[in-house]
Amino acid sequence: MRFHFDEEARLFQQSAREFFEAECTPEWIRSLWESPAGHAPDFWRKLGELGLLGVLVPERFGGLGLDETGFVLLLEEAGRAALPLPLAETAAVAAPLLRDAQERAASSPSESAAARIAEQVLPRICAGEAVVAVALEGEPFVLAADAADWFVVQAEDGIYVLDRECVQAERQPALDPSRRLFRLEWRLDPAARIAAGQDAQDLARYAFDRAALAAAAELVGAAQRMIDMAVAYACDRQQFGQPIGAFQAVKHMLASAQVRVEFARPVVYRAAFSVARNDPERSVHVSHAKAAASEAALGAARAALQVHGAIGYTWECDLQIWMKRVWALETAWGTMLWHRRRVARRLFEAASPPPDFGFCADRAVS
Repeated sequence: MRFHFDEEARLFQQSAREFFEAECTPEWIRSLWESPAGHAPDFWRKLGELGLLGVLVPERFGGLGLDETGFVLLLEEAGRAALPLPLAETAAVAAPLLRDAQERAASSPSESAAARIAEQVLPRICAGEAVVAVALEGEPFVLAADAADWFVVQAEDGIYVLDRECVQAERQPALDPSRRLFRLEWRLDPAARIAAGQDAQDLARYAFDRAALAAAAELVGAAQRMIDMAVAYACDRQQFGQPIGAFQAVKHMLASAQVRVEFARPVVYRAAFSVARNDPERSVHVSHAKAAASEAALGAARAALQVHGAIGYTWECDLQIWMKRVWALETAWGTMLWHRRRVARRLFEAASPPPDFGFCADRAVS
Protein backbone atom coordinates (compact mmCIF):
# COMPACT_ATOMS: atom_id res chain seq x y z
CA MET A 1 0.00 0.00 0.00
CA ARG A 2 1.29 3.45 -0.94
CA PHE A 3 0.01 6.03 1.50
CA HIS A 4 -0.14 9.64 0.37
CA PHE A 5 -2.48 12.61 0.52
CA ASP A 6 -4.28 13.51 -2.67
CA GLU A 7 -4.06 16.93 -4.31
CA GLU A 8 -7.41 18.03 -2.88
CA ALA A 9 -6.26 17.36 0.69
CA ARG A 10 -3.04 19.28 0.15
CA LEU A 11 -4.91 22.23 -1.39
CA PHE A 12 -7.27 22.27 1.60
CA GLN A 13 -4.24 22.27 3.89
CA GLN A 14 -2.68 25.17 1.98
CA SER A 15 -5.92 27.15 2.14
CA ALA A 16 -6.07 26.61 5.89
CA ARG A 17 -2.45 27.71 6.29
CA GLU A 18 -3.00 30.88 4.30
CA PHE A 19 -6.13 31.69 6.31
CA PHE A 20 -4.37 31.15 9.65
CA GLU A 21 -1.33 33.18 8.57
CA ALA A 22 -3.59 36.10 7.66
CA GLU A 23 -6.11 35.91 10.52
CA CYS A 24 -4.58 33.98 13.44
CA THR A 25 -1.64 36.26 14.17
CA PRO A 26 0.27 36.44 17.47
CA GLU A 27 -1.25 39.89 18.04
CA TRP A 28 -4.76 38.52 17.64
CA ILE A 29 -4.00 35.59 19.96
CA ARG A 30 -2.72 37.97 22.62
CA SER A 31 -5.87 40.08 22.27
CA LEU A 32 -7.96 37.01 23.10
CA TRP A 33 -5.88 36.45 26.24
CA GLU A 34 -7.04 39.86 27.46
CA SER A 35 -10.66 39.33 26.42
CA PRO A 36 -13.10 38.42 29.24
CA ALA A 37 -14.95 36.06 26.88
CA GLY A 38 -11.85 34.35 25.47
CA HIS A 39 -13.83 33.40 22.37
CA ALA A 40 -14.19 34.92 18.90
CA PRO A 41 -17.63 34.19 17.38
CA ASP A 42 -16.83 35.97 14.10
CA PHE A 43 -13.62 33.97 13.65
CA TRP A 44 -15.50 30.77 14.56
CA ARG A 45 -18.07 31.46 11.83
CA LYS A 46 -15.23 31.96 9.34
CA LEU A 47 -13.93 28.50 10.26
CA GLY A 48 -17.40 27.18 9.47
CA GLU A 49 -17.48 28.99 6.13
CA LEU A 50 -14.12 27.45 5.20
CA GLY A 51 -15.47 23.98 6.01
CA LEU A 52 -13.04 23.31 8.84
CA LEU A 53 -15.77 22.64 11.40
CA GLY A 54 -17.70 20.18 9.25
CA VAL A 55 -14.93 18.00 7.84
CA LEU A 56 -16.13 14.89 9.70
CA VAL A 57 -19.85 15.68 9.46
CA PRO A 58 -22.00 13.96 6.80
CA GLU A 59 -23.09 16.09 3.88
CA ARG A 60 -26.77 15.84 4.80
CA PHE A 61 -26.00 17.86 7.94
CA GLY A 62 -24.06 20.48 5.98
CA GLY A 63 -20.61 18.94 6.40
CA LEU A 64 -17.98 17.68 3.98
CA GLY A 65 -18.33 13.98 4.77
CA LEU A 66 -14.58 13.35 4.92
CA ASP A 67 -12.54 11.37 7.44
CA GLU A 68 -9.54 11.83 9.73
CA THR A 69 -6.95 11.26 6.99
CA GLY A 70 -7.86 14.64 5.54
CA PHE A 71 -8.60 16.38 8.81
CA VAL A 72 -5.21 15.54 10.33
CA LEU A 73 -3.50 17.99 7.97
CA LEU A 74 -5.87 20.78 9.04
CA LEU A 75 -5.29 20.04 12.72
CA GLU A 76 -1.55 20.19 12.07
CA GLU A 77 -2.05 23.66 10.57
CA ALA A 78 -4.13 24.68 13.61
CA GLY A 79 -1.18 23.70 15.81
CA ARG A 80 1.24 25.56 13.58
CA ALA A 81 -0.90 28.68 14.04
CA ALA A 82 -1.51 28.05 17.77
CA LEU A 83 -5.24 28.45 17.11
CA PRO A 84 -6.75 29.56 20.45
CA LEU A 85 -10.22 28.10 19.78
CA PRO A 86 -11.62 24.59 20.48
CA LEU A 87 -11.45 23.28 16.90
CA ALA A 88 -10.30 19.82 17.99
CA GLU A 89 -12.87 19.38 20.75
CA THR A 90 -15.83 20.53 18.65
CA ALA A 91 -14.97 19.34 15.13
CA ALA A 92 -12.64 16.38 15.72
CA VAL A 93 -14.28 14.86 18.82
CA ALA A 94 -17.85 16.03 19.47
CA ALA A 95 -19.03 16.15 15.86
CA PRO A 96 -18.02 12.58 14.89
CA LEU A 97 -19.28 11.28 18.24
CA LEU A 98 -22.72 12.75 17.49
CA ARG A 99 -22.53 11.38 13.94
CA ASP A 100 -21.68 7.88 15.17
CA ALA A 101 -24.32 7.97 17.91
CA GLN A 102 -27.11 8.77 15.50
CA GLU A 103 -25.88 6.06 13.10
CA ARG A 104 -26.03 3.50 15.92
CA ALA A 105 -29.42 4.78 17.03
CA ALA A 106 -31.40 2.46 14.75
CA SER A 107 -30.86 -0.42 17.18
CA SER A 108 -30.49 1.63 20.36
CA PRO A 109 -33.04 2.52 23.05
CA SER A 110 -31.71 6.09 22.80
CA GLU A 111 -32.72 6.30 19.14
CA SER A 112 -34.96 9.34 19.34
CA ALA A 113 -32.54 11.38 21.47
CA ALA A 114 -29.47 10.62 19.35
CA ALA A 115 -31.21 11.42 16.07
CA ARG A 116 -32.96 14.51 17.43
CA ILE A 117 -29.81 15.99 18.97
CA ALA A 118 -27.67 15.23 15.93
CA GLU A 119 -30.23 16.97 13.70
CA GLN A 120 -30.14 19.97 16.01
CA VAL A 121 -26.43 20.29 16.77
CA LEU A 122 -24.46 19.09 13.72
CA PRO A 123 -25.76 21.71 11.24
CA ARG A 124 -24.98 24.48 13.74
CA ILE A 125 -21.44 23.14 14.22
CA CYS A 126 -20.88 23.16 10.46
CA ALA A 127 -22.18 26.71 10.16
CA GLY A 128 -19.89 27.98 12.92
CA GLU A 129 -22.87 28.79 15.11
CA ALA A 130 -22.10 26.41 17.98
CA VAL A 131 -19.23 25.31 20.20
CA VAL A 132 -19.37 21.91 21.88
CA ALA A 133 -17.26 21.11 24.94
CA VAL A 134 -16.26 17.53 25.76
CA ALA A 135 -16.12 15.99 29.24
CA LEU A 136 -14.86 12.41 29.11
CA GLU A 137 -14.05 10.16 32.02
CA GLY A 138 -10.45 10.59 33.18
CA GLU A 139 -10.09 14.19 32.01
CA PRO A 140 -10.54 16.44 35.08
CA PHE A 141 -10.86 19.72 33.18
CA VAL A 142 -12.91 20.81 30.18
CA LEU A 143 -11.74 23.28 27.56
CA ALA A 144 -13.78 26.35 26.54
CA ALA A 145 -16.77 25.58 28.74
CA ASP A 146 -17.54 29.30 28.98
CA ALA A 147 -18.04 29.47 25.19
CA ALA A 148 -19.87 26.16 24.77
CA ASP A 149 -23.48 25.88 23.65
CA TRP A 150 -23.62 22.13 24.35
CA PHE A 151 -21.60 19.69 26.44
CA VAL A 152 -20.85 16.07 25.56
CA VAL A 153 -20.69 14.40 28.96
CA GLN A 154 -19.70 10.83 29.79
CA ALA A 155 -21.59 9.64 32.88
CA GLU A 156 -21.84 6.25 34.56
CA ASP A 157 -24.99 5.28 32.68
CA GLY A 158 -24.12 6.65 29.24
CA ILE A 159 -23.23 9.67 27.14
CA TYR A 160 -25.32 12.83 27.28
CA VAL A 161 -25.45 16.03 25.27
CA LEU A 162 -26.43 18.75 27.74
CA ASP A 163 -27.28 22.38 27.12
CA ARG A 164 -25.87 25.24 29.18
CA GLU A 165 -28.76 25.23 31.63
CA CYS A 166 -27.71 21.80 32.90
CA VAL A 167 -24.05 22.67 33.50
CA GLN A 168 -22.11 24.79 35.97
CA ALA A 169 -18.50 25.62 35.11
CA GLU A 170 -15.76 26.82 37.46
CA ARG A 171 -12.66 28.41 35.91
CA GLN A 172 -9.32 26.75 36.73
CA PRO A 173 -5.75 28.07 36.43
CA ALA A 174 -4.10 27.20 33.11
CA LEU A 175 -0.54 27.43 31.86
CA ASP A 176 -1.64 28.37 28.36
CA PRO A 177 -3.88 31.48 28.40
CA SER A 178 -5.43 30.32 25.11
CA ARG A 179 -6.74 27.14 26.75
CA ARG A 180 -9.41 28.23 29.23
CA LEU A 181 -10.00 25.25 31.51
CA PHE A 182 -13.01 24.54 33.70
CA ARG A 183 -14.22 22.02 36.22
CA LEU A 184 -17.84 21.04 35.57
CA GLU A 185 -20.83 20.04 37.59
CA TRP A 186 -23.94 18.94 35.75
CA ARG A 187 -27.54 17.84 36.10
CA LEU A 188 -28.28 14.90 33.82
CA ASP A 189 -31.36 15.10 31.64
CA PRO A 190 -32.68 11.63 30.68
CA ALA A 191 -33.96 13.04 27.39
CA ALA A 192 -30.40 14.08 26.48
CA ARG A 193 -28.82 10.62 26.67
CA ILE A 194 -27.59 9.62 23.21
CA ALA A 195 -25.94 6.30 24.07
CA ALA A 196 -25.95 3.75 26.88
CA GLY A 197 -24.27 0.49 27.81
CA GLN A 198 -21.64 -0.93 25.48
CA ASP A 199 -22.46 1.62 22.78
CA ALA A 200 -21.57 4.43 25.20
CA GLN A 201 -18.30 2.75 26.16
CA ASP A 202 -17.33 2.23 22.53
CA LEU A 203 -18.18 5.81 21.60
CA ALA A 204 -16.24 7.18 24.58
CA ARG A 205 -13.13 5.15 23.71
CA TYR A 206 -13.34 6.29 20.10
CA ALA A 207 -13.77 9.91 21.23
CA PHE A 208 -10.71 9.66 23.46
CA ASP A 209 -8.61 8.30 20.60
CA ARG A 210 -9.81 11.09 18.32
CA ALA A 211 -8.93 13.68 20.95
CA ALA A 212 -5.46 12.23 21.47
CA LEU A 213 -4.92 12.10 17.71
CA ALA A 214 -5.96 15.75 17.36
CA ALA A 215 -3.57 16.75 20.14
CA ALA A 216 -0.75 14.83 18.42
CA ALA A 217 -1.42 16.58 15.10
CA GLU A 218 -1.44 19.99 16.77
CA LEU A 219 1.81 19.13 18.58
CA VAL A 220 3.52 18.34 15.27
CA GLY A 221 2.33 21.63 13.80
CA ALA A 222 3.45 23.61 16.85
CA ALA A 223 6.83 21.87 16.87
CA GLN A 224 7.44 22.77 13.24
CA ARG A 225 6.50 26.39 13.88
CA MET A 226 8.95 26.68 16.80
CA ILE A 227 11.78 25.21 14.72
CA ASP A 228 10.99 27.63 11.90
CA MET A 229 11.04 30.53 14.38
CA ALA A 230 14.34 29.35 15.85
CA VAL A 231 15.93 29.03 12.39
CA ALA A 232 14.79 32.53 11.45
CA TYR A 233 16.16 33.95 14.70
CA ALA A 234 19.46 32.07 14.28
CA CYS A 235 19.87 33.59 10.83
CA ASP A 236 19.22 37.08 12.14
CA ARG A 237 21.01 37.09 15.53
CA GLN A 238 24.67 38.07 15.25
CA GLN A 239 27.52 36.94 17.52
CA PHE A 240 31.24 37.28 16.88
CA GLY A 241 30.52 38.95 13.57
CA GLN A 242 28.31 36.22 12.09
CA PRO A 243 24.80 34.75 12.49
CA ILE A 244 24.58 32.28 15.38
CA GLY A 245 23.07 29.81 12.90
CA ALA A 246 26.52 29.47 11.37
CA PHE A 247 27.82 27.74 14.49
CA GLN A 248 27.88 23.98 14.28
CA ALA A 249 26.38 23.42 17.73
CA VAL A 250 23.29 25.47 16.81
CA LYS A 251 22.97 23.69 13.46
CA HIS A 252 23.13 20.27 15.08
CA MET A 253 20.63 21.17 17.79
CA LEU A 254 18.04 22.41 15.32
CA ALA A 255 18.70 19.54 12.93
CA SER A 256 18.11 17.03 15.72
CA ALA A 257 14.84 18.76 16.62
CA GLN A 258 13.74 18.67 12.98
CA VAL A 259 14.57 14.96 12.71
CA ARG A 260 12.30 14.19 15.68
CA VAL A 261 9.47 16.10 14.02
CA GLU A 262 10.00 14.32 10.70
CA PHE A 263 9.88 10.95 12.48
CA ALA A 264 6.74 11.88 14.44
CA ARG A 265 4.73 13.28 11.52
CA PRO A 266 4.19 9.98 9.60
CA VAL A 267 3.33 8.23 12.86
CA VAL A 268 0.54 10.78 13.38
CA TYR A 269 -0.63 10.28 9.79
CA ARG A 270 -0.69 6.52 10.33
CA ALA A 271 -2.82 6.99 13.44
CA ALA A 272 -5.26 9.14 11.46
CA PHE A 273 -5.50 6.36 8.87
CA SER A 274 -6.28 3.86 11.63
CA VAL A 275 -8.88 6.08 13.29
CA ALA A 276 -10.60 6.75 9.97
CA ARG A 277 -10.93 3.01 9.31
CA ASN A 278 -11.47 1.86 12.90
CA ASP A 279 -8.40 -0.36 12.69
CA PRO A 280 -8.31 -3.08 15.38
CA GLU A 281 -5.01 -1.57 16.58
CA ARG A 282 -6.34 1.99 16.46
CA SER A 283 -5.62 2.77 20.10
CA VAL A 284 -2.03 1.53 19.86
CA HIS A 285 -1.38 3.65 16.81
CA VAL A 286 -2.92 6.71 18.46
CA SER A 287 -0.82 6.26 21.58
CA HIS A 288 2.32 5.81 19.46
CA ALA A 289 1.44 9.07 17.67
CA LYS A 290 0.71 11.05 20.85
CA ALA A 291 3.93 9.86 22.50
CA ALA A 292 6.09 10.55 19.42
CA ALA A 293 4.52 13.96 18.79
CA SER A 294 4.88 14.96 22.45
CA GLU A 295 8.55 14.01 22.49
CA ALA A 296 9.21 15.88 19.23
CA ALA A 297 7.35 19.00 20.37
CA LEU A 298 8.98 19.14 23.79
CA GLY A 299 12.37 18.75 22.12
CA ALA A 300 11.55 21.51 19.65
CA ALA A 301 10.50 23.80 22.50
CA ARG A 302 13.79 23.20 24.34
CA ALA A 303 15.86 23.79 21.21
CA ALA A 304 13.95 26.92 20.19
CA LEU A 305 14.23 28.40 23.66
CA GLN A 306 17.96 27.69 23.80
CA VAL A 307 18.49 29.34 20.41
CA HIS A 308 16.53 32.43 21.46
CA GLY A 309 18.37 32.65 24.76
CA ALA A 310 17.12 34.96 27.51
CA ILE A 311 14.72 36.81 25.22
CA GLY A 312 12.79 33.57 24.78
CA TYR A 313 11.69 33.81 28.41
CA THR A 314 10.18 37.25 28.03
CA TRP A 315 6.48 38.07 27.70
CA GLU A 316 7.15 40.09 24.55
CA CYS A 317 8.64 37.14 22.66
CA ASP A 318 6.05 35.27 20.61
CA LEU A 319 7.82 31.95 21.14
CA GLN A 320 6.00 31.61 24.47
CA ILE A 321 2.67 31.16 22.64
CA TRP A 322 3.81 27.89 21.09
CA MET A 323 5.88 26.67 24.04
CA LYS A 324 2.90 27.01 26.38
CA ARG A 325 0.66 25.29 23.87
CA VAL A 326 3.06 22.35 23.63
CA TRP A 327 3.42 22.02 27.39
CA ALA A 328 -0.39 22.05 27.73
CA LEU A 329 -1.09 19.61 24.90
CA GLU A 330 1.48 17.12 26.18
CA THR A 331 -0.68 16.62 29.27
CA ALA A 332 -4.02 16.68 27.44
CA TRP A 333 -5.74 13.39 26.62
CA GLY A 334 -3.01 11.29 28.19
CA THR A 335 0.57 12.29 28.88
CA MET A 336 3.51 11.03 26.88
CA LEU A 337 4.28 8.53 29.67
CA TRP A 338 0.68 7.28 29.81
CA HIS A 339 0.62 6.63 26.06
CA ARG A 340 3.98 4.91 26.12
CA ARG A 341 2.65 2.59 28.80
CA ARG A 342 -0.44 1.82 26.71
CA VAL A 343 1.78 0.86 23.78
CA ALA A 344 3.99 -1.22 26.08
CA ARG A 345 0.99 -3.11 27.48
CA ARG A 346 -0.14 -4.00 23.99
CA LEU A 347 3.34 -5.06 22.91
CA PHE A 348 4.42 -7.05 25.92
CA GLU A 349 1.32 -8.09 27.85
CA ALA A 350 -1.09 -9.10 25.08
CA ALA A 351 -1.30 -12.67 23.84
CA SER A 352 0.24 -11.59 20.55
CA PRO A 353 1.89 -8.35 19.40
CA PRO A 354 0.18 -5.97 16.96
CA PRO A 355 0.42 -7.46 13.45
CA ASP A 356 1.85 -4.32 11.88
CA PHE A 357 2.90 -0.81 12.89
CA GLY A 358 3.31 0.26 9.27
CA PHE A 359 0.86 1.02 6.50
CA CYS A 360 0.67 -2.60 5.30
CA ALA A 361 -2.13 -3.64 7.65
CA ASP A 362 -3.67 -5.89 4.98
CA ARG A 363 -0.48 -7.89 4.45
CA ALA A 364 -0.87 -11.56 5.32
CA VAL A 365 0.84 -12.63 8.53
CA SER A 366 2.02 -16.21 8.65
